Amino acid sequence: MSNINILWADDEIDLLKPLKIFLEKKDYKVEMVSNGYDAIEVLKSNPKIDVVFLDESMPGMSGLETLTEIKQFREDVPVVMITKNEAENIMDEAIGSQIADYLIKPVNPHQILLSLKKIIDNKRLVEEKTSSDYQQEFRKLLMEINSGPDLPDWIEIYKKIVSWELKLGGSQSDQMMDILTMQKKEANAEWSKYVVRNYSDWLEGASEGQPLMSHTMMRREVLPYLQDGIPTFFILMDNMRYDQWKVIEPILKERFYLEKESHFISILPTTTQYSRNAIFAGLMPSDIQKRFPDKWLNDIDDGGKNMYEEDFLKDQLSRLVRREIKSHYVKVTRHHFGKQLPEQMTNFLNNDLTVIVYNFIDMLSHARTEMEVLKELAADEAAYRSITRSWFLHSPLWAGLQRLADKDVRIIFTTDHGTIRVSTPSKVVGDKETTTNLRYKVGKNLRYDSGDVLEVREPHTVGLPRPNISSAFIFAKEDKFFLYPNNYNYYHNYYQDTFQHGGISLEEMICPIGVLRSK
Repeated sequence: MSNINILWADDEIDLLKPLKIFLEKKDYKVEMVSNGYDAIEVLKSNPKIDVVFLDESMPGMSGLETLTEIKQFREDVPVVMITKNEAENIMDEAIGSQIADYLIKPVNPHQILLSLKKIIDNKRLVEEKTSSDYQQEFRKLLMEINSGPDLPDWIEIYKKIVSWELKLGGSQSDQMMDILTMQKKEANAEWSKYVVRNYSDWLEGASEGQPLMSHTMMRREVLPYLQDGIPTFFILMDNMRYDQWKVIEPILKERFYLEKESHFISILPTTTQYSRNAIFAGLMPSDIQKRFPDKWLNDIDDGGKNMYEEDFLKDQLSRLVRREIKSHYVKVTRHHFGKQLPEQMTNFLNNDLTVIVYNFIDMLSHARTEMEVLKELAADEAAYRSITRSWFLHSPLWAGLQRLADKDVRIIFTTDHGTIRVSTPSKVVGDKETTTNLRYKVGKNLRYDSGDVLEVREPHTVGLPRPNISSAFIFAKEDKFFLYPNNYNYYHNYYQDTFQHGGISLEEMICPIGVLRSK
């Protein structure tokens, strides 16, 4: 396979020159360093490295020590350990640390080319070590959750939880998964308290002190890229959670390299109507309503709530970008539209900015609620991620992006909000105009359990329009979902364990942004 970038760390570089020449004749690109410290620096500065060959016996920092450091920041990169030592405990430790393979010196070129076929017991050892490592990490993560973390700390906590979900999700350790689920539930309880205390301040504070949120995301994380003349594709996957991004990311990295990963906080309600309009307008919903009184629809109004995203985008570009920008907006809501996307991709290279909104994950979450077969296929988060990954791998979107892989382009991959699997019902009473969303309500004279919600009696204080003079918003915390007393048991059974959005949770609010470049 060509265009594979190999980093080889070995203190005997001179002896490896014949192997380097052999690999380069096979169209591999090989960079060699003589120690673990340099290997780590190269990996940190060069995201294009695809595989690492790592000598175990190096002076200063051993191969195992280097491997441990590498996995802290490049968990995805395969590592082949090369050693003179055949001791079983060293090999078990290395394999348990998720190396791709190991070779015993002296190695020949054909051993290297065939090394991936020689993995025998990798999966079992990885599972055993993963469960053991999480047991050690559990108490540390628990302390972090209860230590009064600030927003950057919360983002790191959530990333760690998702990382463990991905690691343990492939193992047979149901007990460890149950413990992790309980830990995430506790994290969401503390996150909800944190949001209740700080949400208004995030919106009222000086702009330089505000966290990155829906209405500032494009201004701060997208528009600055439009100055260098590289065609930029802004891909927004509706309803994509951080864990779903992490299973799509390795597919993207087969053809692109990840230049940067960051995160923004979705505004409340964490729904398309509010968060996505805020992204494209660069404004909070109340300001959108003031600026576009004929284009903003409240929950109680009839009609589509996201019909004017392209207008909002063009207005934001005209306000914030000092030069004329050639932009194009595409929304894919049906498979028929998506099938046309690959053919169109190269036509978009003449644009400064191409925006593609893709609605598959949103449709999946709604269909799962209504269709028994999808409830079986996406029974839990691991299955939900698996379906997302499988769809993306065979999607028109990925087919279209691959047509850009040999062009000099930038891909910004993100979402508008995530979803949470709800499990705890919370009773709400409201009038006939109260909204039907399960994770937030807007209406008059709402009655509810105050401990289950964040209540906003003055919507303008958090940038939300007020449909009626006495309207208030409530947002569900943690994994709660709102039910009316009428037919309570029926709707409890119908909606329990479905994926919903609109409220306060780590999954709904902490949204990924991945910036990728062609290799």
